[in-house]
Amino acid sequence: MSLIRHWLLMVLPFALWGTAMAAMAPLVDSAGPLVVASLRLLPAGLVLLIAVPFLGRSWVIAPKDLLWFLMFTFIDASLFQLFLAKGLSETGAGLGSVIIDSQPLMVALLARSLFGDAINPIGWVGLMVGLLGILCLGAPPELLSQWFLMGQAASISSLWSHGEGWMFSAAIAMALGTVLIRFTCRNSDPVAVTGWHMIIGSAPLIACHFFDSKWSFLPDWSIFEWGLMAYASLFGSALAYGLFFWFANKEELTTFSTLAFLTPVFALASGGIWLGERLQLLQWVGVSLVLLSVVLVSQRRRFWHPSTSDANVLQGGARG
Repeated sequence: MSLIRHWLLMVLPFALWGTAMAAMAPLVDSAGPLVVASLRLLPAGLVLLIAVPFLGRSWVIAPKDLLWFLMFTFIDASLFQLFLAKGLSETGAGLGSVIIDSQPLMVALLARSLFGDAINPIGWVGLMVGLLGILCLGAPPELLSQWFLMGQAASISSLWSHGEGWMFSAAIAMALGTVLIRFTCRNSDPVAVTGWHMIIGSAPLIACHFFDSKWSFLPDWSIFEWGLMAYASLFGSALAYGLFFWFANKEELTTFSTLAFLTPVFALASGGIWLGERLQLLQWVGVSLVLLSVVLVSQRRRFWHPSTSDANVLQGGARG
């Protein structure tokens, strides 16, 4: 039961992110990307820092970690949330989530280079299957037509105009942040680091929004819309990021980050229920490939060395 609970907690951040993206999508259209990004970060960071002493942890960022912390804050908080919000303004919640969650491929390569995380052939096949699923789900129809049906060529500018470029930029920022947390938390608590990086990372977004005359400083939202924002901030940021970076600091990065492929499933389900978004047949094929990818990567050792994995399971059961 403890193992099941552990895996449920590992999946929870990605479920929260998927549903939070569906909640954020209409808010970006009515208030602008900068205000949504800053409102997602600042309240969540305050909640995490309030929780730190109750968890018996320290607020202090160790001086040895300070440079890594500043890099992590700028990339993972300021840049990622800005790219995400701008991408959401031009893509649906499901499509946007799919593109962002191509980042496990980047994390796997970085983790292999920096931390020596082993990726056997089954793992590489799983990552490639996930990439194929991402393409089926997220690539613009005109690009898929060019590749598979030899249709009219799609220009790079057309990809950026649909928001896909912003989402891929967000994926890069998230992958770098996932790796940087290991260096940032060598001497500091990951919950405190997450809270501080949200608060400090929101500052440049708030400053930019203050000088943006296109949008009002405080959005004129209904109670329901403020509720969506509160959900995206408290659950989709405070709880989700707190769990994510805690696990990212403890777990093997390739396996854990691959669970991000599940985020589109939750985003597509919630986007379909709340926003009326629907997928085409090819995109449902992409969903199936993403799920298969998660299984292959997370169980790559068991599939590659089944006898060794079974022996380890039996030994673990005997110790338990």
